[in-house]
Amino acid sequence: MDTKYQILNKAESLFMRYGIKSVTMDDLAREMGISKKTLYQYVSNKADLIESIFQLKIEEEQKMMAQYKAESTDAIDEILKIARHVIRELRQFSPSVMYDLQKYYRGTYRQMEAFHTRHIIRMIRENIERGMKEGVYRSNLSADILSKLYVAKSALVADQELFPLQQYNIEQLFKEHMIYHIYGVASPKGLKIFEKYLEDKQGEID
Repeated sequence: MDTKYQILNKAESLFMRYGIKSVTMDDLAREMGISKKTLYQYVSNKADLIESIFQLKIEEEQKMMAQYKAESTDAIDEILKIARHVIRELRQFSPSVMYDLQKYYRGTYRQMEAFHTRHIIRMIRENIERGMKEGVYRSNLSADILSKLYVAKSALVADQELFPLQQYNIEQLFKEHMIYHIYGVASPKGLKIFEKYLEDKQGEID
């Protein structure tokens, strides 16, 4: 494991535990047992550190998505594997991290959000195209439109004015969003596959 990878992983762990604003570069250097001079050989500043963590997460996520696609029996199996992955990530997610990003690193946040949106749109579009070819999704869908609608609805799920965290569990919101999506795109054949899965898992997708 190279030094930069260790730095990014340690920083992510500290951010998730204490929030981005609370963790200084001094804190990170101390936790790593290295000098700030050494730390700055790998990242230029805190904004660069945050962006590097995000890029690493995207690369890891892309590898996982490719693995899910290769291992899945059909598009519904694939989207459910993706859903389980997202739920695992949500269980580790700290709401304070998103708050700090939006408030103190707005430019970096917007850049990351735009990149992540393109990534999700591509992933969902490819899944819809696969499902139509396999007959588990309806044949008359617009993969382009629906993938963008999926992202738009995901943004609503994350909207804390609409769904305050004090009243709604983000994990449950995502599950409802995913189930809603699958019922909307599945063909009769796909619905049987999905409902059999829900029956086997007693209504859960995790």
